[in-house]
Amino acid sequence: MERSTLTPLEQRLAGHLQPLYPDLDAVEFAQECLAHFGLSKDAPTPAPHRNLWDQSDVMLISYGDSLRSEREAPLRSLYGFLDAHLRDCISTVHILPFFPYSSDDGFSVMDYTTVNPSLGQWDDITNISRHFKIMGDLVINHCSSRSLWFENYKAGLEPGAGYFAEASPDMDLSAVVRPRTSPLLREVQTPDGERHVWCTFSHDQVDLDFRNPKVLLEFLRIIRLYLDKGIRWFRLDAVAFLWKIPGTPCINLPETHEVIRLLRLLIEHHSPDAVIITETNIPNRENLTYFGNANEAHLIYNFSLPPLLINTLVTGSCLHLKNWLMTMPPAQYGTAYLNFIASHDGIGLRPAEGLLSDWELDTLLSTMQRFGGRISSRTTADGESKPYEINISLWDSMRGTASHGPDQWQFARFMCGAAIMAALEGVPAYYIHSLFATENDEARVEHTGSFRSINRHIWQADDLEAALAGDTHHRQVFEAMRKLLNLRREQPAFHPNATMYTLHTGEQLFSFWRQSIDRRQSIFAIFNISDQPQTFNLSELNLILTDEWIDLVSGQAFENRVAQVTLMPYQYVWLSNRRVA
Repeated sequence: MERSTLTPLEQRLAGHLQPLYPDLDAVEFAQECLAHFGLSKDAPTPAPHRNLWDQSDVMLISYGDSLRSEREAPLRSLYGFLDAHLRDCISTVHILPFFPYSSDDGFSVMDYTTVNPSLGQWDDITNISRHFKIMGDLVINHCSSRSLWFENYKAGLEPGAGYFAEASPDMDLSAVVRPRTSPLLREVQTPDGERHVWCTFSHDQVDLDFRNPKVLLEFLRIIRLYLDKGIRWFRLDAVAFLWKIPGTPCINLPETHEVIRLLRLLIEHHSPDAVIITETNIPNRENLTYFGNANEAHLIYNFSLPPLLINTLVTGSCLHLKNWLMTMPPAQYGTAYLNFIASHDGIGLRPAEGLLSDWELDTLLSTMQRFGGRISSRTTADGESKPYEINISLWDSMRGTASHGPDQWQFARFMCGAAIMAALEGVPAYYIHSLFATENDEARVEHTGSFRSINRHIWQADDLEAALAGDTHHRQVFEAMRKLLNLRREQPAFHPNATMYTLHTGEQLFSFWRQSIDRRQSIFAIFNISDQPQTFNLSELNLILTDEWIDLVSGQAFENRVAQVTLMPYQYVWLSNRRVA
């Protein structure tokens, strides 16, 4: 077919496919991809640089069975809790992998097309999608060694034969970046003899080979299914490791970025309201590349935020957090940061590389261990074992300070961190256990043998309701979090793409200015991140004299523009010239 007769979508798609599959006819393969995706070649092109979110967007991260009840399937219990308690607080629910799996709490997928029967069924997912936006995981780098695909690979059958990345033990793979300490290759017997498959994360999680175009087509069918079931936000799990070329680090390769651009093109033409998020737990500079030119991820995880924010709150110094924020480029319209402090995983340490010194990292690690945390490691290219992540519940990480240990400020410190995240540029995402201040689950670690289980507690729904109704820290935190999120969602200055400038108010006061896109609302967010009272002068903020200024948190009005304000330990103010709430 003459290229001049191709539609713009066909031309762009072929342009992405050509460098990935140079031995194929790019135009013919583009048309095959469109057919698998159920997409017309004449599909209209979405307008660029559209913000598919606003200040009302707040995400909840949860496993499908974080809440369990004997009366109903876990996904129904989750929806019941969302509907009863969080409808006015959150907009989007990230339901962690809800498919049949063999390990890693869902991230070793056996079947991408069915819902784990122990959680519910597709109707439960679709029902939640009618009331909340759903983010689903596209576990795209690897699948379970117990999947049909891998069983077929070992038998030389389709689908599966040729689906998995192979390498020879004789190859020089020393440059490969690993997030784990397990051996990279796993020996497997096949009809063609002994083979060694690539396992970036574990020997139960076998890496897929996207150099095989059949693997791409499989995932196009999977994405189309998810769209049909109501999923609109896609988290590309571990996508940085997607493409393998021996002799390279096999992370962040150009081909990986090309695949993301290809998926973005198809997904946004199918559903213009769909959003792609890349999960790339890597140093900050590399992470930023996944925005592309506003043509890759719509959102990227702000992976440097958790270690820097927790370090700030336990050391009483915001120096590193402030310096990092000052280097962060504002996200273009049509892109945004996804901010989080805690998640189902631990607190990643690679994103803190180059931001905290070795001594500061050691202090943070020892402090978290003092509060019950565990440390997991990775293997570097030279075979050295280095700390990879801290495994601890957010509530327990806030027990005290690095210098004095546990203290009486745990609640205030915890809420200060939650409020910082709510006010920063970007979309805030809160782990479900951060809403309840769930403690370290030591028993679950002992049961599973996995450090990450410490922050993957499973609540019995009745026990949680009782805890939230009683005189408990769970209730205290939950009520404060709901109030905080409701307040945040009403402020135009907290739009994910609203202007943000970091202010210089000393090491113990972390401060920044937000201004709404229409420039009508300004908020000066000032946080005492120390365990001692701190004072600042309103005159330092250059408040506009003709505006009325009020603290949105307390409701206090500030008429004297040169007054001194004293904040108690971990107290914060959101000074606004426009009260929306």
